[in-house]
Amino acid sequence: MTDIEYLNHAEALLQSIELACDRINDASDADIDNQRVGGMVTLVFGNGSQIVVNLQKPLHEVWMAAQAGGFHFKFQEQVWQDTKGQGEFFALLSRCASEQAGQTLDFSS
Repeated sequence: MTDIEYLNHAEALLQSIELACDRINDASDADIDNQRVGGMVTLVFGNGSQIVVNLQKPLHEVWMAAQAGGFHFKFQEQVWQDTKGQGEFFALLSRCASEQAGQTLDFSS
């Protein structure tokens, strides 16, 4: 994958996260505050816990830090897959965000 291809896919991922936060906030009482600075999106939940998603450009990866741990993703077969076989990005984000928010949240792309 070229640097430009990586950046295009990674930018689309970050935008999808932001749009999902807006959708979830409109459809529920979850109240997720999402803040973006460059290649990093921070999600802050009502209880003060956070999930941070940031780009690792030299590695062509996306990293996610949540209370459940840290995850690294590579773009493979048209989806962001965890490098240790934990699954697809949005499924893991949904699981971690649901645990931290104390309610079911769906970040599916």
